[in-house]
Amino acid sequence: MAKSWVEKRDIDKECQVKTNPKKFADIPAGAKMLIPTPKIVDKLVKRIPDGSFLYLKQIRKKLADDYNAEMTCPVVTGISMRIISEAAYEEYQKNKDINKITPFWRIVEPDSKLAGKLACGIDFIIERQIQEGIEL
Repeated sequence: MAKSWVEKRDIDKECQVKTNPKKFADIPAGAKMLIPTPKIVDKLVKRIPDGSFLYLKQIRKKLADDYNAEMTCPVVTGISMRIISEAAYEEYQKNKDINKITPFWRIVEPDSKLAGKLACGIDFIIERQIQEGIEL
């Protein structure tokens, strides 16, 4: 049986900081790159204040700073963002209080590829952002 999004988010896995062997995306060869886990991305998103928004580059920078790396892997960060967003919405669908789920609408741009993939739909994200006064 496939794992739920919540199970994927809560998996016990350690993040890693590795030296990037060759240029990858915007990360130069030799840079210390953080490979995040959904758990650490989730923890960061839970710290974003009401009415605030963090873009992918800001998330990657904060994570790198928090874990003593120069950069954070954009691919794994994106995958983690999807996992935590789907997990939060899964909890919401099971009647968990909206104020107790991870506020993923503070990191998902409504016109992004990620928003288009999420089970909650773009309208849910926009609605939550409007309620918090988030203007992108």
